[in-house]
Amino acid sequence: MTDWIRVKLSDCLARVERPVNVVQDKHYTQIGIRSHGKGVFHKESVTGEELGNKAVYWVEPDCFVLNIVFAWEQAIGKTTASEAGMIASHRFPMYRPKKELIDIDYLIYFFMTKRGKDVLEAASPGGAGRNRTLGQNTFLNSNIVLPPITEQRKIAAILSAQDRIIELKTKLLEEKKRLKKYLCQLIMGGNKIKLARGYSVRLLSSITKKKLIKNKDLKYSVVLSNSAKYGIVPQNVQFDKNIAKEENIDRYYVAEIGDFIYNPRISTSAPCGPINQNDCCDGVVSPLYTVFSCSAECVCDKYLKYYFQTSLWHEYIQSVANTGARYDRMNVSDKDFFSMAINLPPLNTQRQCVVLLDAFSNVIKLMEENLEQEKLKKKALMQQLLTGKIRVKV
Repeated sequence: MTDWIRVKLSDCLARVERPVNVVQDKHYTQIGIRSHGKGVFHKESVTGEELGNKAVYWVEPDCFVLNIVFAWEQAIGKTTASEAGMIASHRFPMYRPKKELIDIDYLIYFFMTKRGKDVLEAASPGGAGRNRTLGQNTFLNSNIVLPPITEQRKIAAILSAQDRIIELKTKLLEEKKRLKKYLCQLIMGGNKIKLARGYSVRLLSSITKKKLIKNKDLKYSVVLSNSAKYGIVPQNVQFDKNIAKEENIDRYYVAEIGDFIYNPRISTSAPCGPINQNDCCDGVVSPLYTVFSCSAECVCDKYLKYYFQTSLWHEYIQSVANTGARYDRMNVSDKDFFSMAINLPPLNTQRQCVVLLDAFSNVIKLMEENLEQEKLKKKALMQQLLTGKIRVKV
């Protein structure tokens, strides 16, 4: 690494600043910067009058740009020709490389490492959030170690190629998930053709049984949480700690393997709250949850599991929820909840549907694992290439 040099950022970055003479009735598009290295985004157009007296500057292409309020959170990016004619406030200073010392793409990858984040944090003193504004002089006086510019560009190209692989595989995964969701809706929609082939409509109360067993003898110590993102997991896994107090779990409901658990707390990804089947472990859940299990021979529990992965039951829940409910939680009575209508084909058809959807689920799981491996590969590449542990030929 004898050809790597230590430089101040001020030696290789030059501030670019071209003020906008704002016209009151003209429309302007501002840029923003997402945290965690997610780069530049475009805001809604506003008039000069709406901008008021705010100091704004023309966005220059091919510049390193950051958000001084959230730089400590890696709110950094690169401007491109796509931002030509857009504007940025004083909170988004832009810097152009000088002296052929630094490549912007390489610099962005550097700031996504632990060392790079340390530089941004050191230049952003104070508490959390808006109290941690980047000191631009401190930032520019920061020292970093750089390989030759040709090697920087090669490293950036390698990491950029890995990013494209991750992006492509992410899109393929999302497409596979959408296809599975479409199949679920198609299979379980219960249209007239399907009803003619033996589909029937059954109330949830006729095929399941609510479970009201409480943990009075404290037989179970694992508190389970049900979320749209993680499914059913031990509470300390989701929150890194137990929220429930040990002395209170005697009034919690027992939830065994195979039971269904409904959490009425809503979110963007679960507009009516998630219903998941417990494949985690025997445990207990908050009294706010509803626990039930299949009780009829005409229903396959895995078919019901996939049914609750569709949005078919959302409209019903929303129609019976108490309009005076808390803004973050569905308030549905047991009577109304278990009066939910379920479209059921014959049992053999249910099982065939499960085989098909299981196959999709297995493919999705493999794709998720493969995507995670690609992300780990990128992390390893960054660790090796941006520290000089592995050199690239140029």
